[in-house]
Amino acid sequence: MRPVLIYIMLVLGIPVFSQNVNQLIGKGNEAYRQQQYDKAVTAYRKALQAEPRNRAAFFNLGNALFKNKEYEEAAGVFREAAELADDSKWKSRLLYNQGVALTWQKSLEESIAAYKQALRLNPSDTLARENLQRALNEQQQQQRKEDQNQKKEHQEDHPRQQPGKVLNKQQVEQLLKALEEQEKKLHDRKMKKAPASGQPEKDW
Repeated sequence: MRPVLIYIMLVLGIPVFSQNVNQLIGKGNEAYRQQQYDKAVTAYRKALQAEPRNRAAFFNLGNALFKNKEYEEAAGVFREAAELADDSKWKSRLLYNQGVALTWQKSLEESIAAYKQALRLNPSDTLARENLQRALNEQQQQQRKEDQNQKKEHQEDHPRQQPGKVLNKQQVEQLLKALEEQEKKLHDRKMKKAPASGQPEKDW
């Protein structure tokens, strides 16, 4: 699969939230930078428990899950965060990241829908446009492959005897058996017409 970029911004909490939430997000960001994604996920989840609508914790949690190759869960977090987002540009980034996570779990139809939504909110998003095109191309290739497989299966279920086609073992055996029977019948007819042995024809 071609690499698709994800928007990664380790966002700090907004100061109006409690100091504890900001500390947890900061802790998660530090773990994320050190590629300790499990620890980052734990910290962001704790921040969300303390402040369920914290968009920084949501965004960073989705990214940490994605980096940890938990694509399905990451897509769910991005979707949930997008539903809560009230800023169109922010929502567009969340939908784009959702599309990337869905692409990585081979949910092409859903990823295409997410990219389209992201582009409706931010038509100038070149990454969303490029990834949408890639996802559409991959979907077309899959469809062609499925069509070819169905055609092949249909041909196997309904084989046609083509001229000059090599016969299989069973067909050869049937053909030989039929020829033997014809030969036997021909031999029997000749034997009936031939004179009985030991009895010469009368010459007088």
